[in-house]
Amino acid sequence: MFGNGFPEIHKDTTPIQTLHSNQQECHWYEETIDDDLKWSFALNSVLHKGTSEYQDIALLDTKRFGKVLVIDGKMQSAERDEFIYHECLIHPALLCHLNPKTVFIMGGGEGSAAREILKHKTIEKVVMCDTDQEVVDFCRRFLTVNSDAFCNKKLELVIKDAKVELEKREEKFDIIVGDLADPVEGGPCYQLYTKSFYQNILKPKLTPNGIFVTQAGPAGIFTHKEVFTSIYNTLKQVFKHVKAYTAHVPSFADTWGWVMASDQEFEVEVNEMDQRIEERVKGELMYLNAPSFLSAATLNKTISLALEKETEVYSEENARFIHGHGVAYRHT
Repeated sequence: MFGNGFPEIHKDTTPIQTLHSNQQECHWYEETIDDDLKWSFALNSVLHKGTSEYQDIALLDTKRFGKVLVIDGKMQSAERDEFIYHECLIHPALLCHLNPKTVFIMGGGEGSAAREILKHKTIEKVVMCDTDQEVVDFCRRFLTVNSDAFCNKKLELVIKDAKVELEKREEKFDIIVGDLADPVEGGPCYQLYTKSFYQNILKPKLTPNGIFVTQAGPAGIFTHKEVFTSIYNTLKQVFKHVKAYTAHVPSFADTWGWVMASDQEFEVEVNEMDQRIEERVKGELMYLNAPSFLSAATLNKTISLALEKETEVYSEENARFIHGHGVAYRHT
């Protein structure tokens, strides 16, 4: 989800499409998915832009997906469908745990992961650890949907590298969430997907029944081998029980993947999961229920075989990276 380009408005001399003469000037956001593949959608405007010590930040007002958060030229989430990504990231792990009280979020600066966690009545403490103060401040100011989460007394916000923060903390957590940027070459996050990190730093910070869940990048028919299968196989080397699941996120133009891991079994029957949603979760979930999670964890033949056959273990020396970057431009 992260890349190297920053969205700028510039004159495009090679239009993507022909506009009729009576149409008004149109702005577009364009993201390179691969060398021969781009994804673009129309903008109303670029609402805000900023630069932090670590990365560039922009908030776009799009015609199709509403407000879109862009960091380092890669779209992070869209107002219209971010609930799919964040419900899938957060609720399965919390619902599979018998009584989750404490959660540590690696990343999550926009506040949406914390928002979903705080819907659970059992939660007593959420630590959100993001490395970039400017991103957090930007999201607190402009993504008003998460205002209540940022103001919640159960939320402890820490601005620090998640690896450093986890390593120094003596407490353990029922759930640890990886709401991190995709691993990109030269980026700050890829070390938090490695076997050594999972084994030596993260796992010791889980309670005996603790569950780790991470976003695991694109998981479509053509993209699952970028990082998804490698992250899954890496976690298999560290934890006894690992489950991968996927869902289509329209604004990402792809199927997305997540992986849960624990040393304790976390299978929950459909009826039990729906009952836990009813008893534990405040308000209505927009996407996830027990049947949809069962469906998400039932992978097609291509993906299932790829996960089964994957041999690569993610390490600092042997890392896979996500391709692509984004740019916003004016089309006349």
